[in-house]
Amino acid sequence: MIRENFENNMQELENKLAEMVRITEEQLEQSYKALKTQDIELALRTIEKDNTIDEMEKEINQMAIWFISKEQPLARDLRRIIGVLKISSDIERIADFAVNISKATIKIGERPSLLYLTELEPMKTVSIVMLQKSLESFVKENITLAKEVADLDDQVDANSKTNYQNITHYLSEHPEDTSQLVQLLFINRFLERTADHITNIAESTAYLIKGQMYDFN
Repeated sequence: MIRENFENNMQELENKLAEMVRITEEQLEQSYKALKTQDIELALRTIEKDNTIDEMEKEINQMAIWFISKEQPLARDLRRIIGVLKISSDIERIADFAVNISKATIKIGERPSLLYLTELEPMKTVSIVMLQKSLESFVKENITLAKEVADLDDQVDANSKTNYQNITHYLSEHPEDTSQLVQLLFINRFLERTADHITNIAESTAYLIKGQMYDFN
């Protein structure tokens, strides 16, 4: 009966985490859509929704702390709870990057878009896949999926390097576009950091399964 209660409570905690991931994924998609379509209103709505993620992280933290003090979990169970705490922190940071992309979109405004110079969209798309795989790897305790997430991070890093080269080359010939190009460099960095935080989630999975820290970055 005690074990059944523990599993029910753990399921509730993981369900809350899954909902946080779902909303953050939506935020990333919306922030990029706002950038691509130069939709300032959509960018503003994305920024406003960030409070939801912040509140969810607080709820998860409170639930986890209560859980640890009430249940006094064993080593492996404790690793699961710590994993949820670490992941929720990474998810909150990813949601912040979605906000930052939206803020950059607002700064770019309605200038003729130079997005075509970049591979930002593949970075966003791969990051979404990574986010989905990372959550699945943790819930299913699947180390193979966790390693796949780390491999996908290499793709994002390659895209990021290409973007930096393309943007800085164009900038050298078109200094009049400095303002927008700087914002695109920022967005490139935000997406690269997004993938890094998702890789951290894969590392949390490895810690849960193996009981030791791994560095996939």
